[in-house]
Amino acid sequence: MIKNFTAVPAVLILQDGTVFTGKSLGKVGTTTGEICFNTGMTGYQEIFTDPSYFGQIIIMTNNHIGNYGVKADEVESGDIKIAGMICKKYSAQTHSRLQAESSLQDYFEKNNLVGISDVDTRALTIHVRKQGAMNCIISSETTDVEILKKKLKDVPDMNGLDLAIKVTTEKAYERGNPDSKIKVAVLDCGIKENILKCLIDRGVHAKVFNAKTSFKEMEAFKPNGYFISNGPGDPSAMDYAVKTIKEIQAAGKPFFGICLGHQLLALANDIPTYKMHHGHRGINHPVKNLVTNRSEITSQNHGFGVSHEAIEKSTTVEVTHVNLNDNTIEGIRIKGKKAFSVQYHPESSPGPHDSRYLFDQFIENMNSN
Repeated sequence: MIKNFTAVPAVLILQDGTVFTGKSLGKVGTTTGEICFNTGMTGYQEIFTDPSYFGQIIIMTNNHIGNYGVKADEVESGDIKIAGMICKKYSAQTHSRLQAESSLQDYFEKNNLVGISDVDTRALTIHVRKQGAMNCIISSETTDVEILKKKLKDVPDMNGLDLAIKVTTEKAYERGNPDSKIKVAVLDCGIKENILKCLIDRGVHAKVFNAKTSFKEMEAFKPNGYFISNGPGDPSAMDYAVKTIKEIQAAGKPFFGICLGHQLLALANDIPTYKMHHGHRGINHPVKNLVTNRSEITSQNHGFGVSHEAIEKSTTVEVTHVNLNDNTIEGIRIKGKKAFSVQYHPESSPGPHDSRYLFDQFIENMNSN
């Protein structure tokens, strides 16, 4: 129970000049970022702590946010990574789950997060779907629209931004059984905790490296395979990671990439990426596995995609998965190599487990190498 929480007027302004008014949540202040929306009905805490959302202000389309409180173990990183949150109905002072350790409001205040509630999120989401991703500003310390519009003009566009370097680990660290026969070098571009858990649950000894670590330095760990993680920002701004992946591929090492790791594998094989109109974010996106001819329900969070046209012309890259909503590329593999990647999140928690087999496939590739 949070005592003495009183919401104050707040305003949300989009880059195209659209204005929404509401009430403050979290810390009173001002925040900026790229607006996006997530359609998941559960998992708000995991979303807020996902490093892939760094620099973004998220619209939660589910009607109620905060109603089941906060638990310390339901996180994807050490702290909140979103730049701000927008919702319709906000449970600041009460939550129904007995296992919850605090309210969402308490959690937001501790993490200095600024947000806005009492917004018509249906209308806002429809607007973003039509107009596309854009920057926005939320403020509860001033509601002067003209002042806020001037501040919003200074916010950089997501295109060309390397944000992975903002969320990667500073120092390498190890997870799992050090006596394991399966060692994986993980390039951390903003890795989620549950990805590491999925690897460790399969007996992997993982060493997690800073995103700018060289192939030579990771190879000193003598890994059986390489994993490239999810993360925020524009993949085309990460030349250093593309270079590393080319070296991994040239060495013939088993490779698995998720989300940003998928985009980087494509770039390493001369397949360009592009900024999507409004991205895919939610836990119910249908994907077709072209190898098995089966569909999977997937968790997704990305604002960039891989060029379909370029892959059609490629002699080395093969499409393995496609999105059944818009036919965008959801998975690739490199011909003649044990290297593959997917755009979506097979480790999703909460969310569907339809795609956990991809971790098993990675293990099989390392065992047979």
